[in-house]
Amino acid sequence: MASSTLSTPSAGRSRFKAALWIFLGVTTLFVFITSEVLLLTDYPMYHAYRLQVIADRGLLIPHTLCGTFALLTGPLQFSTRFRQRHLKLHRVLGRMYFVSVIIGAFSGIALANGRPGLPGTSMQGAAWIVCTTAAVIAARNRQISVHRQWMARSYAVTFTFVSSRVLNLVPAYWSHLGDVLSAVGVIAFTLVSILLVDLGLNWHELTSRRN
Repeated sequence: MASSTLSTPSAGRSRFKAALWIFLGVTTLFVFITSEVLLLTDYPMYHAYRLQVIADRGLLIPHTLCGTFALLTGPLQFSTRFRQRHLKLHRVLGRMYFVSVIIGAFSGIALANGRPGLPGTSMQGAAWIVCTTAAVIAARNRQISVHRQWMARSYAVTFTFVSSRVLNLVPAYWSHLGDVLSAVGVIAFTLVSILLVDLGLNWHELTSRRN
């Protein structure tokens, strides 16, 4: 009885993690199809945005590559099995993730320079750098549990590049949101993402009474 009782939370946690990664993967695929693939077809609603993307390609290419690397390596880095079997590779990918975040954040801020979205992008980039740097410092000090928590926050910010585009296909959202509300939306997505991660990290403590 004791062994089955102990295994239940672990199995439940594993199912939750699997469902979460599937949900994030499906969301990413949806955003890729509706926001990126349609750029190649010159979708009428995205025409002006497509011209802007072409003009900004010098900064946009490294920004996109670094953001994509961070987005795709995140699930692998969070895998306990992968860390245990390939610790050296985990550390190498972690360093590459950190460099990608730095380049992605500063190139994103440079892209927004002189535009109404600069405050939102700057806050998003700053949160990205701070969370990732804190994770690196914790890892160097061998505070592994703290490192994982800050990496979860960092990846939450990474995923805002996907979550903030989920509604792009809705004309009312795309056409009438406006520059100011778009910037506010980026800040809100960033803060809510970090808040949700913190709630998840502390869920057990929040829902159980200490003896």
